[in-house]
Amino acid sequence: MPTTKTLREGSTVKRAAILSAARELFLADGFDRSSVDAVAARAEVSKRTVYDYFGDKQTLLQAVVDSVGQSLITTIRRTLDDTLADVTESADLEDALITFSMSIATDMLGSAEYATLQRLVRGESGNLPHRGYNAMANTPDEAIADRFAAFGEAGVLDVPDPRLAADQFIALTFGVALDRLGSANAAEDTRVRPLVVEGVRTFLRAYRTR
Repeated sequence: MPTTKTLREGSTVKRAAILSAARELFLADGFDRSSVDAVAARAEVSKRTVYDYFGDKQTLLQAVVDSVGQSLITTIRRTLDDTLADVTESADLEDALITFSMSIATDMLGSAEYATLQRLVRGESGNLPHRGYNAMANTPDEAIADRFAAFGEAGVLDVPDPRLAADQFIALTFGVALDRLGSANAAEDTRVRPLVVEGVRTFLRAYRTR
């Protein structure tokens, strides 16, 4: 399968229009029933333009999934900046991590973008590069790890391995909610917050500086 990097870059506006049209059709009609002709018509471009930019329909699906993943990664990075950037004292960390986690559980895990990603990945797994394809890959974990590393340098956390700490933090908060409830959408389920709060406290018992 060709990748978007090897294909024509072209107009940013046209690419965005094609991705938007494909996303709408894949969600409404499914991948198999959505033709390149229909995508082109909705995007108001020629069929040849779709092929020039994306090569084939499977590569277009991957590009749609990746674009949604990038949007969610942007939300995570923005939330990290909004909730944790100014934390310099250990005493402030619990509230800040809870605020960060609850923001992710509402603004990201409760968002239409996240629901779209889940629908596309689960419903069209056979048309993606491999089963379990993850458009976000390790980026969220690494972004959290970078922030934990900064906390370690500031003496707020004791994190010899920031990436491991990030993985454990995610497992103790969102991971527990997903395993227990099947969802970490705090906007729809009030049971998420107590699990997140206890997860943050458990994490800090292990990693807060003494």
